[in-house]
Amino acid sequence: MHLPMDDIQAFVKVAELGSFSRAAEQLALTQTGLTRRIQRLEAYVGLTLLDRTTRRTSLTAVGREFFPVAQRLVADLTEGLQRLRTTARLSAGDVTIATMPSVAYQRLPQLLADYARRFPANRVMLLERSGTQVTEAVRRGEAEFGIHIAGDPLPDLAEELLSTDPMVLVCHPDHPLARALQVEWEQLAGHDLATLGGGSGNRAPVERQLRQAGLPGRGRYVVESTPSAMALAAAGLAAAILPALPGGSPLLPRLVEVPLVAPVIRRSLSLVRRRGESLAPAAEALYAMLRASKATARA
Repeated sequence: MHLPMDDIQAFVKVAELGSFSRAAEQLALTQTGLTRRIQRLEAYVGLTLLDRTTRRTSLTAVGREFFPVAQRLVADLTEGLQRLRTTARLSAGDVTIATMPSVAYQRLPQLLADYARRFPANRVMLLERSGTQVTEAVRRGEAEFGIHIAGDPLPDLAEELLSTDPMVLVCHPDHPLARALQVEWEQLAGHDLATLGGGSGNRAPVERQLRQAGLPGRGRYVVESTPSAMALAAAGLAAAILPALPGGSPLLPRLVEVPLVAPVIRRSLSLVRRRGESLAPAAEALYAMLRASKATARA
């Protein structure tokens, strides 16, 4: 059913002011144009809502009954439109993103601090998931977009490369390999390692390369998350094999990153969102900041 909102607004204004001429002036209409709107509304409902003489304009009995309903309708629509305009102008609202724990721990804190300064009223919910679970959370609409390890193209999702980060050895400054300019995989023999297990997207390539180097595929410590691996490294219990943080500066200060070479293994991160769907303004603002961080990292 098509609601004649312009005609309802015209009726409310005439009823409030009791005058066609003053209502036409406030609505920036001619009196003829305003009269047509009232006539259209009365034809739509099949009833006379206003009695108009040369001296006065008054509501009919059904007009008096309809007036508060029409008034609320116009007020609710006006308020709703104003909220939408404010949301669009200020990128206001809540945003939910799905991301891997390693990304939430290493990459997002500073960016979210910048986002909070720009949009102090916005709320951000982080769904920490493994790589495949990030994809599913976006696909099911649980998150507006996600950050996951890039893989094969997905027909229902759009991906944008965010970064390509080499795997590095993260260790305590007193570790025997901490002062090396670079470390080959074979040189990890005899050292306790912390590797990622569970659903980590980095697990398979790291385990495969360790085996190719003649080492056990899993370290002495197998953990579910990057923070746990970094904590073990900071305690001096093991060296962790993790993606490099762009720009360095791990969040745990008592750590050193040493490049792993021969070969260099890289982890590619992508932004992922539902194909053909627009993001809400709050999510679009955060998505744009992540894209901008990619350009900053390159610079």
